Amino acid sequence: MEKVNETNNGQHLKKVVIIGPESTGKSTLTASLAKHYNTAYVPEFARHYIDRLDRPYEESDFPEIAKGQLDSEAQMEKQANGILFIDTCLIVLKVWSEHKFGACYPEIIDKINQQQYDLYLLTGTDVPWEEDPQREHPHLRDFFYNVYRKELQTRNLPFIEIQGEYYYRKKAAVKAVDDLLSLA
Repeated sequence: MEKVNETNNGQHLKKVVIIGPESTGKSTLTASLAKHYNTAYVPEFARHYIDRLDRPYEESDFPEIAKGQLDSEAQMEKQANGILFIDTCLIVLKVWSEHKFGACYPEIIDKINQQQYDLYLLTGTDVPWEEDPQREHPHLRDFFYNVYRKELQTRNLPFIEIQGEYYYRKKAAVKAVDDLLSLA
């Protein structure tokens, strides 16, 4: 039986994922949208997980990262006010694992196939790269953007592309979310 996301008052909890390549403003947009809609958001668990490692991450870390991301989502669902914003998702783990290690754990793919999100906001690469110790591929942002777009299209998932300077990105995201909420 598939899980239906519900708010505390029994209404359907809308879940919006912000997805995209490294250094495309996902975390900033996620937090800003949560503030705009007075609700909770889920930070990217992988960032927290990798920060705590005393070694480079390995392929064997990916199932633990996936579990932590999903546990964080489940926890924040309880605090959400009708809508929950999620900074990245397991599709990112799949793409990253396939790129770096040549494969992805089947249990991660199974979890992706079970996830239900109402909208994906795909952040474009038309913003400057910002250095960060966890970021690895400034020269591959367009490559990963196209891979994420293809994943969303192939899976027939609802998404819009978010481009431009921050003001325009947030404006486009708010319009997409407002449109989603008007369907409720």
